[in-house]
Amino acid sequence: MPHTVVTIGAGQAAAVAARTLRRRGHDGPIVLVGDEKYRPYQRPPLSKEYLSGEQEPEDGFLLDEQWCADHDIELRLGVRAARLDTTQQCVELEDGSRIPGDGILIATGSRARRLPGVEGDRIVYLRDLDDAARLRGYLQPGSRVVLVGAGFIGSEVASTARSAGADVTMLEQLDVPLEPVLGREMGEVCARLHRDHEVDLRTGEVVESVTETPDGVTVRTRRGTVVDGDVIVIGIGTVPNIEVAERSGIAVDDHGVLVDEYCRTNIDGVFAAGDITSHWHPLFGRRLRVEHFDNANKQSMAAAKNMLGRTTVFDDPHWFWSDQYDLSLQYAGHAERWDEVVVRGSVEALDFVAFYLDAGVVRAAFSVERGAEMYLAKELIAAQARADPAKLRDEDIDLAALVS
Repeated sequence: MPHTVVTIGAGQAAAVAARTLRRRGHDGPIVLVGDEKYRPYQRPPLSKEYLSGEQEPEDGFLLDEQWCADHDIELRLGVRAARLDTTQQCVELEDGSRIPGDGILIATGSRARRLPGVEGDRIVYLRDLDDAARLRGYLQPGSRVVLVGAGFIGSEVASTARSAGADVTMLEQLDVPLEPVLGREMGEVCARLHRDHEVDLRTGEVVESVTETPDGVTVRTRRGTVVDGDVIVIGIGTVPNIEVAERSGIAVDDHGVLVDEYCRTNIDGVFAAGDITSHWHPLFGRRLRVEHFDNANKQSMAAAKNMLGRTTVFDDPHWFWSDQYDLSLQYAGHAERWDEVVVRGSVEALDFVAFYLDAGVVRAAFSVERGAEMYLAKELIAAQARADPAKLRDEDIDLAALVS
């Protein structure tokens, strides 16, 4: 069991790990090192409640200052870690100082993927509180918001912007939103949801240039489409922050820091959790990088337990949600391929669960307004259940009966 735990990163995963360590009996010092000036905070509200003005920054903070003081949690904020010295068991900061630690959690997360050379006051890559605060100032009746990317972040921003009365144009390079994850049929559902709320969704559009002027931004695509706006939000994915790990001799791949099902890196005493990990998933038999809130919570809890010698396999089937236009969209599992999509409920009424089957095995599920059934869908996925499509489809049959 380590004496001093240092987290490189001070976001969701680090905060949850710190709480878990204390709750599980670790009584040594815990130090969280983060490059942002803010205490650890939740990121999901950045595109929803905080962006709309329903919440303020303090509503999303994860660690109370007094709680940190009472539980010997030190927050080193606004500083960057340079590397991990595994021989001396310490974390080196960019200012030259060192923090000793014999238990290390890498939780550096990810950053927004950027279009080369596309930067400016009216160009927003939504990733942190400051980004959201800047964007919030543009969301008002009649303002023109241009979104590049129709993924979950872009979709949530579109929903929030429309609720504020802004005019929204969304440019997506795929034929339908989220096609690689959801497939064409469910991608069409997402497209319809946007268009039903008067979002000008244009698919098959690849951005060629973005020009900022004192009064706005102009976007041009390869098709020759020209869109003017007051602000542009670019949501084209994320890049894992693997630089500290690379400089420290910790194994990485293109997707993140390599960890096993116990959240262990290739260096003894060094663990990783959250967006940064390319983790081996025993349920799916492959490495995954998952960039969602629930994964950061659950994987960091597993990492903390393993740091304390309490062997814990991280094999959660994964789940995330997205709130759009007063509807709850949820996805669970992981499916790179499928040979059948079974729908339970009504796609037309936006009240359904879609099950993704591969050779009869339930691999993933996507739902609109079916949160209760998604809990059971997760159990089917975790059990690698072979479910009769007719029974999945039949709403007179309780899904719970299929879990066993």
